Amino acid sequence: MAEALAEARRAAAEGEVPIGAVLVVEGQIAGRGRNARERLRDPTGHAEILALQEAARTLGRWRLTGSTMYATLEPCPMCAGALVNARVDRLVYGVADPKAGAVDTLFDIVRDARLNHRVAVTSGVLAEECGAMLREFFRERRK
Repeated sequence: MAEALAEARRAAAEGEVPIGAVLVVEGQIAGRGRNARERLRDPTGHAEILALQEAARTLGRWRLTGSTMYATLEPCPMCAGALVNARVDRLVYGVADPKAGAVDTLFDIVRDARLNHRVAVTSGVLAEECGAMLREFFRERRK
């Protein structure tokens, strides 16, 4: 999670919402991502999507079985769906997202029995640090 936080800090330094993600396979980081919607001018430029894309390129496969995604913020519906589609085994996230959370807060996409894959979830890891970074970013934006 420390690496995901480092990615979130990089996003903030670039003027992006500070959200970071890393995908780990066999103890090694296979993909990193940080929010880049503004920089890329891409609505899909979320940290989790970018980490999944990098991991798929690194590993040479789209099925990312055996992997764990670490994300600083609870994934949105798009990112939660991507975790299911990529066959990610586990998600560890920092802070809940009351406006768009699709893992625990508003929806539970990753554990929906109607889908062809389910993702194990651990929440609240370094939640205070993850939340503080987001609060500070938005506090500064409102000035």
